[in-house]
Amino acid sequence: MIKTLIKLAIIVLIANAIWRAGSAYLSYYKFKDAVTDVAIGSRNKTDDQLREKVMSLAMEYDEPIDPDAITIKREENRLYITGSYTKPVALFPGYEYQWTFSLNADSAEGAAFRRQLPDP
Repeated sequence: MIKTLIKLAIIVLIANAIWRAGSAYLSYYKFKDAVTDVAIGSRNKTDDQLREKVMSLAMEYDEPIDPDAITIKREENRLYITGSYTKPVALFPGYEYQWTFSLNADSAEGAAFRRQLPDP
């Protein structure tokens, strides 16, 4: 009986950790996709306008990126938005893992990928 309860508690802890890690990654992925959309459609905007939009998206997706960590680079017909941040993820009760995420949005690669997607 007690062994079963211990096994069940371990399974619940592992499932909780997987859920929290998956939720954090899904949020990051949605944020990164939204920033790629900004890079595709905002080549004529200033760096400050782009940075404000990225910060707005970070707040929307609950991603703790610092405005100073966002780098915007332009080359010919391409726009790159890069950055890095660390997000605490509570995997287990009393334990937070500091997960580092890297943001790399490229207007040309994002646009090429979007053209390959089938229409819904």
